[in-house]
Amino acid sequence: MEPHSIPEGTGWIEVICGCMFSGKTEELIKRLKRAQIAKQKLKIFKPEIDIRYSIDSIVSHSELSMPSIIVKDAKEILNLVDDAQVIGIDEAQFFTNDLINVSIELANKGKRVIIAGLDQDYRGIPFEPIPQLLAVAEYITKLYAICVVCGNPANKTQRKVAIKDRVVVGASDVYEARCRKCHYIPEEL
Repeated sequence: MEPHSIPEGTGWIEVICGCMFSGKTEELIKRLKRAQIAKQKLKIFKPEIDIRYSIDSIVSHSELSMPSIIVKDAKEILNLVDDAQVIGIDEAQFFTNDLINVSIELANKGKRVIIAGLDQDYRGIPFEPIPQLLAVAEYITKLYAICVVCGNPANKTQRKVAIKDRVVVGASDVYEARCRKCHYIPEEL
């Protein structure tokens, strides 16, 4: 069953996941623009930590963008959705596990909740809260990038800088896409 065939008033959760440069935000924007064309009311959110390209928009690496609201934590979203029918949430890996219950609550209220985020960190370890969101989502899309070393489909994010913190916000200056064979964790990390 495709999302557009679900009866009106029924909520659900869609998760778009993958590694860096796989097109997660681009896919999120595509779905949100289609909802906008259908004259559905939208609200789009992103975590305050992600201001790489814009403070007040979600922006893909290919420079597609849509206006968004910055929130400190997922619980804030509940007070900001108003009468929106479709809720977009980008960079889910920067939220705590509160995003799971927030998403469930929104879907239970009849909202379409579309979430994009990394499913693994730079070490290849599942990146919370995506694994739990995958478990409760009605629709899951896993995207792949192209390995910059060998050209195979990439599902890993290679960190290029020697920083041990799990969360380091960056783009191609800090990360690149790698396949399982070409991905490694640098010894200094």
